[in-house]
Amino acid sequence: MPQWPYRMPTALRPYVDSCVGYDYRLDPAATHHGVPSMSLTVIIAFDEPLDCGWLAGDGRDRFTTLVAGLHTRPSLIRTHGRQHGIQLGLTPLGCRALLGAPAAAFAGELVPGDDERRLPSSLQARLQEATWPRRFALLEAYLLSRIEAVEPRAETARAWDVLRGSHGSVRVETLAGDVGLSRRRLLTLVRDEFGLTPSQLARVARFEHARELLRSGIGLAEVAARAGYADQPHLTREWRAISGMTPRASLDDFPILQDDAG
Repeated sequence: MPQWPYRMPTALRPYVDSCVGYDYRLDPAATHHGVPSMSLTVIIAFDEPLDCGWLAGDGRDRFTTLVAGLHTRPSLIRTHGRQHGIQLGLTPLGCRALLGAPAAAFAGELVPGDDERRLPSSLQARLQEATWPRRFALLEAYLLSRIEAVEPRAETARAWDVLRGSHGSVRVETLAGDVGLSRRRLLTLVRDEFGLTPSQLARVARFEHARELLRSGIGLAEVAARAGYADQPHLTREWRAISGMTPRASLDDFPILQDDAG
């Protein structure tokens, strides 16, 4: 199924982890699980709005532009036979700079992104009408125009870097000592900035690492050992809780853009 990864310029890389254009033709009954990651997800939909809600819930909405904050549970996308648009993975710094708020403002939420403070509907319309090369050029220019030097506290930025760089393997007590804070103060500052606790972020980082390993062809037992799970059953339980699927079922889901957007 067609997709077009786009490498952002150096000036945007601290803010944008990934950018992928896609145009999937699917069975109208096909669904897709949107799984947690260490990036905030922005989807700009073309042709038809994105039909999305949380997997464990009855409510859902249709989004022309969607901002999905950091979260620890799966969403469910109903494809209606086609998925067409651009997906961005934003860093927390990118959330501050490009969306004008800390990541905590969107944590655990699926919210419309098409307003003047975020990604205006006029941008979506211009992107939809353009060719793929022109779409990426327009989006890049818009994002560059939005950058503002709004830095988080040094301690929380450091905590994020350690959690992500260690794939969630660092203990909270160790992390607090590393950034020079008490455990309680670390929890407060991290939750205020990202909307999740250090332990929740570590859980997501570990899951994200395990997904990368599984997709590389490594067996489940070795994935569990490398990603820091007690054993394969522990990995499977955690995977099902976070993604709503078993690890093997995840591989059969239609392409997960977070995985192919590097």
